Amino acid sequence: MSKVSNRTKIATALVGVLALASSNLVVADPLTDVQKADSMIHADAAASQKNVDKYFDQAQDMLFEYGSVADERESLKSYNDYVASLVADQQKTMDAIQNDINGVDKLRQGVVPLMFKMVESLEQFVQLDLPFNSEVRANRVKELKTLLNTAEVTLAEKYRLILDAYSIEREYGSAVAVNQGKLTLDGKEVLVDFFNLGRVALYAQSLDQKTGWMYNPQTKGWDKLEDSYLRELTKGIRIARKQGALDLFALPIPAAETAQ
Repeated sequence: MSKVSNRTKIATALVGVLALASSNLVVADPLTDVQKADSMIHADAAASQKNVDKYFDQAQDMLFEYGSVADERESLKSYNDYVASLVADQQKTMDAIQNDINGVDKLRQGVVPLMFKMVESLEQFVQLDLPFNSEVRANRVKELKTLLNTAEVTLAEKYRLILDAYSIEREYGSAVAVNQGKLTLDGKEVLVDFFNLGRVALYAQSLDQKTGWMYNPQTKGWDKLEDSYLRELTKGIRIARKQGALDLFALPIPAAETAQ
């Protein structure tokens, strides 16, 4: 009896131990799950923090890039405004040039008749002027008349040559010059020195210096000089040729024409 009871007690004790052990295992499982969950939460939090850090860095980079783009945009806008002002100014210049081009035809219409009139007036002037360098001056007018009808020469060049001819004629007015040539008197040609004092007077002297003449604009002929003027005429011719020192000399001059 006592043996059975002892065995029963031992069995009962074993059952209690097993029951207790089983109870501890049941309690330990939820704790492990909590620990695992906590670890997962920490892992997820760390991963989330990495994402946050990554997105923050990306946001900072994008913000910096936006600032750079904004600055570049302002710079480009300023440059575009500058270029636009240049284009506008160039357009004004082009418009002005185009207006000038459009007016060229009208200018031609006015200049061409003017040039013909200038050459015609020059021809009449040479014919009415004192007859010095007559052949050279007449040939110059003839060349200008031919030039006006030449297509190969530009309008500007024609106008320039006409002005050159007028400039040469203007210089004759203050020139003191000597040219050798032939003077026709009573149907005979005499080799003489022509001496002109600008457009004031024109003289001629035979090469032997024994005879002198003065051109008469009213009669279009030559009046013989008195012998007393021959020495003065010779002095003037030598001075004009730079063969003598500058000095005064006295010669008669044609009477001024009476105004009509």
